Amino acid sequence: MISMKDKHLTERQNQLLGFIRKFQSDFGTAPTLREIAEFFQFKSINAARDHLKALCKKGYIKCMSNKARSIKIVGLTDHENSKLVNIPVFGTIPAGYPDLREQDVSHFISVDIDTIGIRPTARTFALRVSGDSMINKHIIDGDYVILEHGLTPKPGDVVAALIDNQSTLKTFVIHNGKPCLKAENPKYPRIIPAEELVIQGVMVALFRKIKQ
Repeated sequence: MISMKDKHLTERQNQLLGFIRKFQSDFGTAPTLREIAEFFQFKSINAARDHLKALCKKGYIKCMSNKARSIKIVGLTDHENSKLVNIPVFGTIPAGYPDLREQDVSHFISVDIDTIGIRPTARTFALRVSGDSMINKHIIDGDYVILEHGLTPKPGDVVAALIDNQSTLKTFVIHNGKPCLKAENPKYPRIIPAEELVIQGVMVALFRKIKQ
């Protein structure tokens, strides 16, 4: 099940939830009220506090009052024992030739944890696939790949990677003792890093939106 943006949240609340998740992924801790206010250019931390209270009330986060960095993502779409969790989508990723791009939270997908087969964490994120270089892995243009940041890839894993500062989605392989990336379409070449290969996430699930 995929929803492009959670209808229970306002635009600002969606943005704030995405910021909290990305901050936790990048720094391993929750942002403070001041950091939230500075990022969104709120006039005071009271505005940040009000938005957090709204997210708490809707069941998306939990906060401990009077304690800094105490925000915890709940991941539920309502107050009941829902099995839906919200995963941030950091834009698109080329399944073709690498592309230079900056990723930011564009929206969320809501997924059933029984369907996805994993329990997402603060380091779980999604990317929309653009291109056809991974078709032999049954990953096609328009799919959503669910990835986990911080995992060590094994040969054969599908990864989102920065190769020489350009992002791409490929299969992680070892060639002549060195890590590199392999396309799953014979018309694309193997990619060997000239300088640097950084794994941004290892694919843990795939979602495809059924066209109406």
